[in-house]
Amino acid sequence: MITTTTNSIEGRPIQQYIGIVSAETIIGANIFKDLFAGIRDIVGGRSGTYERVIQEAKATAMNELTGKAQAMGANAVVGVDLDFETIGSGGSMLMVVATGTAVRI
Repeated sequence: MITTTTNSIEGRPIQQYIGIVSAETIIGANIFKDLFAGIRDIVGGRSGTYERVIQEAKATAMNELTGKAQAMGANAVVGVDLDFETIGSGGSMLMVVATGTAVRI
């Protein structure tokens, strides 16, 4: 399955536009992770814990996106966009939304 943020795939003309496809994943923040991330932020470092969790959430959303596109009969997704939004009381959760257009090339 080819996925791209562009609206076309060079050298591979789109034969059929199947439809919009989207996938969401929500990750909850853990109080201990928050504590250690806050300490790391105070001393100016990067929070490897959060970075790993965000990477996992992105991968999950993309895997779900391609799975849904494949179920629709697509063999590629163009115009892929990833959006991030904090939700829940006090922004305690992070939602990752992947969207794109399912196509056949």
